[in-house]
Amino acid sequence: QVQLVESGGGLVQAGGSLTLSCAASGRTFSSSGMGWFRQAPGKEREFVAAIRWSGGRTDYAGSVKGRFTISRDNAKNTVYLQMNSLKPEDTARYYCAAAKSDYGLEYASAYDYWGQGTQVTVSS
Repeated sequence: QVQLVESGGGLVQAGGSLTLSCAASGRTFSSSGMGWFRQAPGKEREFVAAIRWSGGRTDYAGSVKGRFTISRDNAKNTVYLQMNSLKPEDTARYYCAAAKSDYGLEYASAYDYWGQGTQVTVSS
């Protein structure tokens, strides 16, 4: 089992920045990829960004590319999501997820473990 705990969410004005953290514990060696997803009220959960523990290759959703940066600290088993130039449409609950495989990380079905999420609210 892998346990994931997100932190760093909050309320920010449009144009501002936030950094989310996801601390992984447990059988973290069984995880190859990590991702961030978000879900706004009344909407489906959508992919935001993903990173591989080995090599650090990243993927981004088109809506956040150039504004968000995903990174990892292997020694701390922690993944970060730096969010800049935030927009009201970025308002959502953000979830961290861990996958045993590093394929298809843009799909929620690829992930085996999920955190409880952290709320991000961007005011206009």
